[in-house]
Amino acid sequence: MGRRRSQSVTLTDVARLAGVSVATASKALNARAEVAADTRLRVLQAANQLSFQPNVLARGLISGRTRTIGLLTDELGGRFSIPILLGAENALGNEQMSVLLCDARGDAIRRQHYIRTLLARQVDGFIILGDSNDLRPSLSRDIPVPVVYVYGQSTDPGDLSVLADDEGGARLAGEHLVSLRRRNIAHITGPQSYRAARDRVTGLKAVLAESGLTLVGGEPQYGEWSQRWGRHAARTLINAHPEVDAIFCGNDQIAAGVAQALLDHGCRIPDDVAVVGYDNWEEMAADCRPPLTTVDLNLEQLGATAVMHLFAALDGTASSGVIRQPCRLVVRESTGPAQQP
Repeated sequence: MGRRRSQSVTLTDVARLAGVSVATASKALNARAEVAADTRLRVLQAANQLSFQPNVLARGLISGRTRTIGLLTDELGGRFSIPILLGAENALGNEQMSVLLCDARGDAIRRQHYIRTLLARQVDGFIILGDSNDLRPSLSRDIPVPVVYVYGQSTDPGDLSVLADDEGGARLAGEHLVSLRRRNIAHITGPQSYRAARDRVTGLKAVLAESGLTLVGGEPQYGEWSQRWGRHAARTLINAHPEVDAIFCGNDQIAAGVAQALLDHGCRIPDDVAVVGYDNWEEMAADCRPPLTTVDLNLEQLGATAVMHLFAALDGTASSGVIRQPCRLVVRESTGPAQQP
């Protein structure tokens, strides 16, 4: 006889042939990490031998899940949203989950409409993406399924929020500059109203204090997240404090403006003044003159981490509080020889 028709083969048949439990067979077929490689291979061989094809609809009806996740963002076109969404989508795809993406565009009425729409589609859970690494109102009371917030901390401490570690990222930048024996370090950043800006100041000041140093001028220069502000602030800084030998900037746009102003002033980068940016916005950092040393937020990993914790919540082990994802330093010519990849 030939192989049995897939419609008559059940997961129990696959598990029996592979010599494992039904739960283990299910995990193996869904590529869950907790299954040993040899066990997964045995299950896959059994499924192939039996021509087993899982009935996704039936599986969803039995488990009460649709294997669909709702992704709700406020700024789909932003520089930070796309990498996070790519990381989340890749992690969901690895688990054979479908994604429904909605962009509220910062509009509260539109946001509530999409929440109702996604719930009507019976999504298993939500990932809610913020438009800045800052506080945002909790939406969980309107959502009866697990929710994870990413790149935006929920105001409800009972929610789980996955954030970039801005304080830790600033520490990386400060430690790098101190290791280069820079002693007159200044900081030019964006609006003080942004928590990310304040956290970066905290991290930088802590590193300087540990080395017996203080910020040039005593405090950061707060302004806009723009090249124009970077140029203006750098000119003011150099005229008032010609001893400056390093400038840590709150983002890559500011850093590009700072670099331009320093070169116009006749300063050599990094010989006279080292410059560090933040965000690792590739188009800006790599094309800067010279290319920028900067802090990378690991945004794709941020999205993948959010998915991992959503899966845990779906499996009954929900977490709460704040998880801060470590950043990494990318060294380019604005502080010295670039690191080899």
